[in-house]
Amino acid sequence: MAASSETSALSKWGVISITLATLSVSTAISVYLWTKKSRQVELELKQLELSLKVSVDKCAAERQGRIRAQQDLRKALLNSKSEKLELASYPMSPIATIQSCFSTRNGTPRQPLLVPLARATLIFDSAQAPPASLEGLEEYSHCWILYVFHLNTDLEKLWKHPSRSKFKAKVRVPRLKGEKKGVFATRSPHRPCPIGLTVAKVEAVKGNMVQLSGVDLVDGTPVLDIKPYLPYCDSIQGAKVPKWVEVDDLLAVASVNFANGFSTSLADCWTAIEKKSLYGSPTEFKTLIRQVLSWDIRKEISNPQLYVIQHQGKHCQQSYMKSNLDHLVINLHRDIERN
Repeated sequence: MAASSETSALSKWGVISITLATLSVSTAISVYLWTKKSRQVELELKQLELSLKVSVDKCAAERQGRIRAQQDLRKALLNSKSEKLELASYPMSPIATIQSCFSTRNGTPRQPLLVPLARATLIFDSAQAPPASLEGLEEYSHCWILYVFHLNTDLEKLWKHPSRSKFKAKVRVPRLKGEKKGVFATRSPHRPCPIGLTVAKVEAVKGNMVQLSGVDLVDGTPVLDIKPYLPYCDSIQGAKVPKWVEVDDLLAVASVNFANGFSTSLADCWTAIEKKSLYGSPTEFKTLIRQVLSWDIRKEISNPQLYVIQHQGKHCQQSYMKSNLDHLVINLHRDIERN
């Protein structure tokens, strides 16, 4: 009996040992398969990330290539000595350049004087316009500025033969929610001759520089000419405009709210831009931001939105935008629920 019990016990321990061994092998196989699968997934993720990076870099390179090609074409055409070009055109070179608080087109006001704190410095080429040519301008409150829409991507069309050159006869109007009007019934920058006319307040004249406010010009804008604003003839009483132009607040935004901690973040950034900024303090710069975003800066207009200033690192699921003001990138999003 004792031998039988001992044999039975050994048999049970054998079964348990075999079971444990089987479980160990099964677990080891599972761990191996899981590890192998994880490595495969990780490898696939890395390959996808690499593929995405290559695609993004390729798109960026293609865009830079197009920009360089356009710039080279502009230079080549400007330097052309073709007799036909000389007879068919009136070559003009800029006499000054705008140094503006608006680094990009996005965020730049659509019309002058909408943003009173929008500042710029008009720097003249002393070889073409010596400081003496500006004497007396400080006696005027405002001036007209004739400039070139230099950021248009279709400038090469300027130098094509008129019979071959094509431009869009109609353009989308922001005030009309994208409805089209004839280009000459609008102030669109995309024109047969991309020349703009704007007005700005003259703050000061110093040497070969004119300090301006209320501008709607992007940084680097080439200026062809300036003229003093004359109220007695430039302001037309009883001027007629279409109904869609009469509505002053059609592009106005109801309110602008700043995210928590924005003022602190702005103060931290201020030390880096203070010396080259056109503004005297973070508070003044914050007022500029509010004035700029009080007008809808989107390309396609639907309804005015509530803009919320967003500091770097925070993520929001609302419609996201960026605007570059006076050397600072401002992240913002609009409240879609208010549509």
